[in-house]
This record gives sequence, structure tokens and C-alpha cells, in this order.
Amino acid sequence: MSQSAPAAKKRPSAKRGKAKRGGVEEIRSQPIADWVNSKAFSIVHRTNLVYNTCWEDPRLDHQALNLGPDDTVVVITSAGCNALDYAIEGPRHVHAVDMNPRQNALLQLKLAGIRELEYDDFFQLFGRGRLRRFELAYKEKLRRHLAPWSQKYWDRHGNFFDSKQSFYFRGSSGSVARFCNYYIDKVAKVRDDVDALLEAKSLEEQKRLYDRSLRDAFWTGFMRKFVGSGTTLSMLGVPRQQRQQVELHFGRGISEFIEDCSETVFTKLPIHDNYFWRVYLKGEYTESCCPRYLTRDGFAKLKDGLADRVKTHTMTVEGFLRHHPEPVTHFVLLDHMDWLSTYRYEALVSEWQAIVDRAAPKSRVLFRSGGMKVGFVDPIEVTVQGQKRKVGDMMTYHPELADRLHALDRVHTYGSFYIADLATS
Repeated sequence: MSQSAPAAKKRPSAKRGKAKRGGVEEIRSQPIADWVNSKAFSIVHRTNLVYNTCWEDPRLDHQALNLGPDDTVVVITSAGCNALDYAIEGPRHVHAVDMNPRQNALLQLKLAGIRELEYDDFFQLFGRGRLRRFELAYKEKLRRHLAPWSQKYWDRHGNFFDSKQSFYFRGSSGSVARFCNYYIDKVAKVRDDVDALLEAKSLEEQKRLYDRSLRDAFWTGFMRKFVGSGTTLSMLGVPRQQRQQVELHFGRGISEFIEDCSETVFTKLPIHDNYFWRVYLKGEYTESCCPRYLTRDGFAKLKDGLADRVKTHTMTVEGFLRHHPEPVTHFVLLDHMDWLSTYRYEALVSEWQAIVDRAAPKSRVLFRSGGMKVGFVDPIEVTVQGQKRKVGDMMTYHPELADRLHALDRVHTYGSFYIADLATS
């Protein structure tokens, strides 16, 4: 669901205990199964491009952020789609931060393509997920714009854009999408209904198609086990900590949570512009259903200079803020605090200290959670002007706006969405 986060370094005890922190039960020590899941997740994120597209809806973010020309945004990179989307609004700087260098390599390749390619080729590359003679375009036009690590990565993985298979079926999350498409085509055999659903003109038609064949054909016992397995969730970028947040508040298993989310998407929200689900069900976007950086207008604005305002940083959010002297007006933290909420709570406290140290006098914070309610942020204690203060006492939340926007979320895989103003004085 979000970027890579620090992994626990010590093998935990097999003993299990619980403690209260900010009203949220925390499992202090992992059982062996949890330790295995944590190691599997760490291996996936150390060796793979996890996110080949962003899984957060920037339409909500724009209404929450209200970006202006004097603003500086820090956002977790993920696949870079939303960093580019924010840049289209014209803020002074967009800093994309991620611990996984592959995620920044992807954003750097997108920025290179914006600078060097014409729209039609760029859309073939990142809209269709494939570009004929990519290797030639890469060597002659794109490679020189990349950082050395990113050059080495795409030197080895340029085949991700070959004409045989879409880029959106590459990487660990793409591999899950590829398997789900195989299941749709070869096992459930409902491809025609999936295609019809994506072209539906009304909610009534969407619901009829979903209820008639798709729900029962896809959500079998096998698929529930597959979607809910630790391996699959790790490939999708969902660590054990986030799964615990979901199950703590949802009261059911995460596979049931995902099934409920998908039913909402396909039966209660218009599908015609839902490019998040389309790309994983089809392996490509269309020009009328795609992220803004892939539209002709968005591409033109970025190419005209706005892309130069986006910078990538391969490090933690805390590490970036410790070394970045400029005040930050907007923090988009995605859902990564779920990752730190239990076994890495000390890192979360340290990150919030860096946030308040670097925040502009009035700044805005956006974050999401797999859980229905986040109780681990407000109790965090930080030091401001020599005094200990709780983060919750410094934040003014906007729950009505957040709830209204969250209900319209085209992704709909998050339990909750938060918009808050942070005052450091």
C-alpha cells in the first residue's frame, strides 16, 4: 500500500504479550509466524520494484492540500504518479522520498520520458506499459537523465517494457495482478463480464454485472486464501503490521476486508474513470482513464517545466527531513505509519520529531491507514522549543472533509483518511 519502511533488525521472541498505546492494542513481541512474515516482507522489499503504479487517489489529495506556488511538498514516492500529479498544480517543490531505490528509479524514468519523448511515445511507455524499441529510446534519450543507481537498474530491467507483457504486470504487485488476470481468463472465465463492467455506463449496470457473475466467480475459497496470504500481501506491499491494523478495527480477516472494498468499488462508485482498478484488470490505461501525468494536458504542463520541480531522495522520511533545510508546508505520508505503529514505534516517534522540526509554522499533513481508526499518532511526544508536547495537541483535524472525500475514494482499500493542520508554535 505504500513505500518501504525500516525492517526490524532483531529476531523477536516467540512469546506474545499485549499492551495499550494510545488506545490501540500493540503486540509487543512477535510469534514465530509473524517473524517469518516480517522476513518475507523484508526480502520482497529489498529485492523488488513493489509498486508499479500509485494506489492512493490524488483527486482527494488535491481538495485536501489546496497547493499553491509557494508550497513545498514531501511525499513518499511509491510509483511516482502522485508526485507528478502534485507537480501539475505548480507548487515550488515536490520532494519524493522512498527507502526503496527502485521506486525512485521508476519516477526518474518517468521524468526522463517527460523531458525527452513526445506524448504518443510516452503514453505507449507508461500508458500501455510497453514501447517498441524501448532499448534504443532508453540508450539514446532517457538513460543520461538517471542517477547512477537508476541507470544500473534499468540497464538490467529494460525488458519490463518489452512488447510481450505490460509493465503493469511486472514487479511484485504486478505479478499478483498478472495471476489474478490469469484466474479471470482461465479459471473463472469471466473476461467478457470484466470488460463489460469497466465500460458500464451506470451504477445499476455495474451492480448487475458484479452480482450476476463476477462476485461468486472470483471470490472463491481459493482466491480468499490467496489474497489473504502473507506472501501475497507482502508482494502487494502490505506488511504484517498493517494487516493487524485492518483486523483490529475491521473485526474480520483481511481477505474479507479486500472483498468488501472491491464490492464497493464495482457496485457503488462510478467505474468509468477508475484508472486504479482498470490498469490491474487490463494491464494498461486508456487516454480517458489514466493518471493526470498521462493525459495530454498534464504531460504538456510537466514537459513545459513543472517536472523540474520534482526531486527524488532515497532515504527515510526522517532522514530526508534531518538533512533538508527548507521548511515543508505539506506532508503526504500515505499509509506508512501503519508499518511503524507496533514493532518500529520508536522510529515513528523519531520521524514525528523530524516532521515538527522541519514543518512550516502552519503545515498540512495527510495520511491514510488500513485501520478504521488511528490511535497511535496523537499520543506521540515530541520536543518543541524545549517543551514536551503531544502530536495530537498540535494537530487540528478536519474529520468532516476527510470523511466526505474518503467516501469517494476510487481505490477504496484504506480503512481511514486523515487531514490535519500542524501548528508548531
